[in-house]
Amino acid sequence: MFVRTDDKITATQAAVFLNNTLLGAGILTLPRSVSESVKTPDSWISVLLGGAIVMLVVFIMVKISQQFPGKTVFQYAAQITGRVFGGGLCVLLVLYFIIIAGFEIRTLAEVTLFFLLEGTPIWAVILPFLWLSTYLVYGGINSIARVFTIVFPISIMILLISFILSVRLFDINHLRPVLGNGFPPVFAGLKSTVLVFTGVEVTMTLVAFMEKPKLAVKAMLGGLAIPLGLYFLTVVMVIGGISVDSAITSTWPTIDLMRSFEVPGFFFERMEFPFMVIWLMQMFCNFSSFFFQSTLGISQIFKIKIHPIIYAMVPVLFLSAMLPKSMTDLFAFGDAIGKMGIVLFLLLPVLLSVIWLIRVKGLKQHV
Repeated sequence: MFVRTDDKITATQAAVFLNNTLLGAGILTLPRSVSESVKTPDSWISVLLGGAIVMLVVFIMVKISQQFPGKTVFQYAAQITGRVFGGGLCVLLVLYFIIIAGFEIRTLAEVTLFFLLEGTPIWAVILPFLWLSTYLVYGGINSIARVFTIVFPISIMILLISFILSVRLFDINHLRPVLGNGFPPVFAGLKSTVLVFTGVEVTMTLVAFMEKPKLAVKAMLGGLAIPLGLYFLTVVMVIGGISVDSAITSTWPTIDLMRSFEVPGFFFERMEFPFMVIWLMQMFCNFSSFFFQSTLGISQIFKIKIHPIIYAMVPVLFLSAMLPKSMTDLFAFGDAIGKMGIVLFLLLPVLLSVIWLIRVKGLKQHV
């Protein structure tokens, strides 16, 4: 079947869909990556500032998507910029989604190997998740949204419980001095924060599937506010708990925080195990979202039935996941994705909206 946008989702499902697209490996790596860039306790300011910029970009994305009811960016980009340039832009976006999907499932596999299945071949971890995601994506956006709605509250609850229990390690002095070196380090951290917000481009497809597109601004900004708040909380709790220096030298600082305390008599005395199990589900949702977006894009750009594309995408995503040869390569891969994200932030919403406004004003003047 061809992909149509009559498989509708509610505003709440759209918000959860965006939330689960953004919440993934970033929770595990953000305190390290942003601390490496900032090198002061002011990382949390970089996260808030980066989040505010992304919110503005998402607002523009929603507004331009609302001008084309029932159409995704893969369909209306060509109407705005022309078939050749718009098609090229959409192909670039699909490649971007494929690369992020590969990064996310590879990170999921690396975390699984490091903490749960040490010594297992990495392909043996990637393939089961890939097959399961194929089954989920085959069911369409409504099926994906329902699964996301189940996973979302569980993952958030476990994360918040873990942070509440880690308060005993929190030292406010680890977050001082505030702006000791001024704003330059904060701005240096903006590039690192972009990676955790990569994927907000799905906003330009989600609006088309909403039952009530008029609620898109509230839904998308709400769906973005939750991960922004959680990323901010994560950076504050990890740096406050283990310090900036420890966050920089740790591969998975958030999990190291969980491993730093025990709760005698609690249902789980050590929180890293339940956190890891639940967060693997969250990372799986994150990967599945990008899997769906990439197949949707190819289907709509080239007007091909989506189900064969889903199966054809499996080896492509597997190769994308296996591209990094080591953890160092994986983190370099993530940095490259962050840079691609900045470029697409400029190309997609800003460029499309500027061209659209010029065309609309031009038409009005002619009339």
